[in-house]
Amino acid sequence: MNNKMTSGEIAKKAGVSQKAVRLYDEKGLLKPSEYSEGNYRLYDKAALEVLEKIVALKQIGFSLEEIRDNLVAGEAVDVEDALKLQLKNMEEKKYRIQKVIDAINRTFERKTGTLDWDDVAEMVQNISLDQGADERHWDALKHTSQEEDWYVKIFKSLPIKADEKILDLGCGYAKLWRNNWKNIPKNVKIFGVDVHGSWADDFEKFLAENKKDLSKGTEVTLEFDDLENESSWKKIAKDKDYDLIIAHYINYELKDSEAFIKRASKVLAKNGVFSFNAESVNGWHYFFKDVLTKAQLNSSFIDQIINEEQSEQDARDEILKKYFKKVDLITVENTWHFTEATELFERMQNKYPGQQKFINDNRKKIMKVFEDAIKSDREITYTYGSLFRRCSK
Repeated sequence: MNNKMTSGEIAKKAGVSQKAVRLYDEKGLLKPSEYSEGNYRLYDKAALEVLEKIVALKQIGFSLEEIRDNLVAGEAVDVEDALKLQLKNMEEKKYRIQKVIDAINRTFERKTGTLDWDDVAEMVQNISLDQGADERHWDALKHTSQEEDWYVKIFKSLPIKADEKILDLGCGYAKLWRNNWKNIPKNVKIFGVDVHGSWADDFEKFLAENKKDLSKGTEVTLEFDDLENESSWKKIAKDKDYDLIIAHYINYELKDSEAFIKRASKVLAKNGVFSFNAESVNGWHYFFKDVLTKAQLNSSFIDQIINEEQSEQDARDEILKKYFKKVDLITVENTWHFTEATELFERMQNKYPGQQKFINDNRKKIMKVFEDAIKSDREITYTYGSLFRRCSK
């Protein structure tokens, strides 16, 4: 009996509450080694070791269910694999938490008066937009790794010449510049603008560490400002007449696209170019339409979406034509590679949430199209073209 501990004693040794010990008993993680005559739980040294393990695993984020099913009961799962999985889960949580922190900080940066619930709603929307952008970014990296770097392709498509003045609106992580750092021509002056709490924070660090590697006379500077505010454009206009204005992947964040386009047109040089990348008809629609046709399934819902997106694209282009005499459409292509039919099927489900029942009901037919193509060529490739508007006065 002297070697046994009560629930209070074992709790004290492990640094937890008696309530936690009772909970672990109820969950099947920690059982008493025996009971006293008064029916009190008693624990031995082995039980203390189990409790300390539970405390440690909870500390690094495992749930009680995971501890019970995989780690304590029978030591069935390889510890290294379990830790790797936990690391992945914690990294995802960290990412989501960081996005919330960034969005809250950005809301404080942008506030002009007392915050209200509309500001909170906007903040939540910004979190969703940021996460969506990140997911698209990593998805593209995963499936286009065999291709020439996407931002090298965009860089080559741009009319960048020596001695020019360039304005990059919503520059973000600035892969356009990072991935072409030593190929930026001489004597180019690049002015980047973005908000705090975006990937531009990291670009600021990159600038400080890599300015020395730029071509002779070339300078890259970064200003943190909100492009929705008129005051931001007053600062931009001080260095008016930019030879090239870049506004890529920013349209979905703008509340008023037309006001943004109008302001950009005013600071563009007479013979300058405004490069604008807005949402166009998504190329994946044509890919999945072809899949449904091969599966002998109705694809009319995709035709409807294409028509809607085309109307939106036409409306945006009409806005551009109000402020620029010439609007050219430039296509930059990238080829995506897939080796798993399941991944493409899930992509189709995610692309058309309103059609999930139809897609699931026809899973076998759709999967067969994917599987046959992969079996034939060992992979499915799809060349996706992104439209860039190159506008001039």
